[in-house]
Amino acid sequence: MRLIGEDGKQIGVLARDQALDFALASGADLVLIGEQAKPPVAKIIDFKKFLYQEKKKEGEARKGQRNTGVKEIRVGSPFAATADVAARVKRARELLEDGYNVKIVIKFAGRQITRPEFGHKIINQFQEQLEGSGRIDREAHFEGKQLTATFSPTK
Repeated sequence: MRLIGEDGKQIGVLARDQALDFALASGADLVLIGEQAKPPVAKIIDFKKFLYQEKKKEGEARKGQRNTGVKEIRVGSPFAATADVAARVKRARELLEDGYNVKIVIKFAGRQITRPEFGHKIINQFQEQLEGSGRIDREAHFEGKQLTATFSPTK
């Protein structure tokens, strides 16, 4: 078995028992790194520190990933108050800045469906106020009694 020390320098090719004794003498663990290699490669390291470093590397890799999902924001009705719409726009901006796609849903109830222009007006408000944060991906369209539009973040 090829043995590598804690400092990364090669110690040499030793028998398994000798390598284990060498690791115990240094107060560290013997970890098999390359099982398929000829001869197999083992490293003398503190195993808990090794696990910590691997977890840290995994976290760093996850940090670089971008959020890819669709978050839905519902507006109660096409006749919603301007303050309600402003709060939804603020939330949509936050989600877009976090990298999510945002789907705006305006629910029409009863006879409200006869006045779709009010729903389109709200979608236009979203489009104007989200100008720097996101762009419209899918234009406003009806899905049953709901008017929906999808926004994606700008790079």
